Amino acid sequence: MLTDRHILLVVSGSIAAYKALELVRLLRKAGATVTAILTAGGARFVTREALAGLTGQRVHDDLWAAEAEIGHIRLARLPDLVLVAPASADLLARMAQGLADDLATTVLLATRAPVLVAPAMNPAMWEHPATRDNMARLAARGVRVVGPGVGAMAEPESGPGRLAEPEEILAAVAALLAPPAAPPAAPSVERALNQPLAGRHALVTAGPTHEPIDPVRYIANRSSGRQGYAIAAALAALGARVTLVSGPTALPDPPGLVTCRIESAREMLAACEAALPAEIAVMAAAVADWRVARAAGQKMKKEPGAGAPVLEMALNPDILATIARHAMRPRLVIGFAAETEQVVAHAIEKRRRKGCDWIVANDVSGEVMGGARNTVHIVTAEGVEDWPELPKDEVATRLAARIAARLGGADRAARP
Repeated sequence: MLTDRHILLVVSGSIAAYKALELVRLLRKAGATVTAILTAGGARFVTREALAGLTGQRVHDDLWAAEAEIGHIRLARLPDLVLVAPASADLLARMAQGLADDLATTVLLATRAPVLVAPAMNPAMWEHPATRDNMARLAARGVRVVGPGVGAMAEPESGPGRLAEPEEILAAVAALLAPPAAPPAAPSVERALNQPLAGRHALVTAGPTHEPIDPVRYIANRSSGRQGYAIAAALAALGARVTLVSGPTALPDPPGLVTCRIESAREMLAACEAALPAEIAVMAAAVADWRVARAAGQKMKKEPGAGAPVLEMALNPDILATIARHAMRPRLVIGFAAETEQVVAHAIEKRRRKGCDWIVANDVSGEVMGGARNTVHIVTAEGVEDWPELPKDEVATRLAARIAARLGGADRAARP
């Protein structure tokens, strides 16, 4: 998925830098060429030799040596993407200030390529107002972010600040470098009437996520992806530029939009964050709430006389709540509630708890998941709309039209 793509990887000073070696392996397996810049802090945790061996390229770590041989401007112009992983609090602060006091910051200041950062630091450092201000400033300049995750740190603490896993970072890279959808046609009166979402970016999630138990087994939800795919197609038909982040499904990629295929919930969140900014987010995926805390590296064998294995579970990230509270929050965030009882009551509570604008609620106790028809309830701050049973394509068409009406009305209300 990254064939003929060139990634410039900046490894800065964090104990999580050891994960950069696995990240290089995954990037190269996906077809990318990887060139590495190693900061002085990063060199405290990984060696030039290890990075050179895995990238197959010379590792750059000295501004003046680079000036003599390849030059920071050439380094800045080479890549399709600059990836900072891990991104320490110090490097993020220097990026936010526009400093250029070493090779990494000089290249970051000189590049015209998109920049993706994967922060890694102590929870107190991540939550400090200075770091939050720096991240807001970088986001305003178009720097994308993946992670950080929440979990145990190197020191005996736990919380936000853990480097995203290499697979999550790979998914974010793939989403950022996905080929763009076809450019919109020239504006016209007819197009304005028939494509009211022209010029708007919509993010849609669909399908299940697969959370590995071992290389051959996984935990998943019963989702075909049909409703999410139909919504993505309906939004595209109204002129939106659509990014579809899809879990494993048997459905073909819808034409005319960008599809990013992922496996796990953490990969889905990374791809969603990489796709921002967007004006519309429709989170229709059936994301697994839990994953196995430590998936086995080899197939788990059933031993004679042994009992069933005990699987320790961990919470997956809450993708809907994360996007609804994101620094680059879409104007309209729509979640889905798949329920088997008290459908509307649970959906009303979910909308409040997640912080989204609408919830599309449905009863999945029958054959809805995987079926061709759906009965939904649209829960908003204004109340609840009960829709009749409809084909999923019709549900998608009606929802897309309602989205267009909402955004069109909001634009008119904002005009002086």
